[in-house]
Amino acid sequence: MLTYETWAEATVPFDQEDGTKGALSVLRWAYEQYGEEVVYACSMGVEGMILLHLISQVKPDAKVVFLDTNKHFKETYELIDRVKARFPQLRIEMKQPDLTLEEQAAEHGDELWKTNSNLCCQIRKVRPLEEALSGATAWISGLRREQSPTRANTQFLNLDNKFQSIKICPLIHWTWKEVWRYVYKNDLPYNPLHDIGYPSIGCETCTLPANGDSRDGRWSGSTKTECGLHQ
Repeated sequence: MLTYETWAEATVPFDQEDGTKGALSVLRWAYEQYGEEVVYACSMGVEGMILLHLISQVKPDAKVVFLDTNKHFKETYELIDRVKARFPQLRIEMKQPDLTLEEQAAEHGDELWKTNSNLCCQIRKVRPLEEALSGATAWISGLRREQSPTRANTQFLNLDNKFQSIKICPLIHWTWKEVWRYVYKNDLPYNPLHDIGYPSIGCETCTLPANGDSRDGRWSGSTKTECGLHQ
């Protein structure tokens, strides 16, 4: 089994002619390789709907983690209910931070996302994912190369030094148009905020509309482009 420690041995064939630009074959390989030791960390964005649909074909009872910061849009929580109804066998865990919002405010001040967004993301996203991956060898992410310059060199398999694991990114070659074509073709549920100018959806406190397929609406007005999960 390919692990963080044996990364140098990585020689994994991927079929980019499988009709999903390699995504389905990557997922088949991942679950054959890792079984219960791979976790899908799903943000419930539109890319996530594709991965949930593909994963359900490979491992219907796969483990899925949603990092519930308690500050997501109501539309995101409503989407999760629809996802559970569409894919009832998937084991979706709503992973909570160690600190409640009230405890965080008492320790770090009110609205930490305004005064120190990096610390807020560390508490409410990075640490919870560290805990979720504590028993996992690999994790799956919906990163695409065209999303941003910081993601342009993402591979199907990536050595993740932050979480000491293998990060698997099946959708790296997909375009924004291909994402939506697949969603419509398969009648997949998705967040209605996508229809009103939100290509990338995170916490309600830190997400604004943006143009096209862009992450410019995340932490708008700052130089921050990532929450820390992919840095």
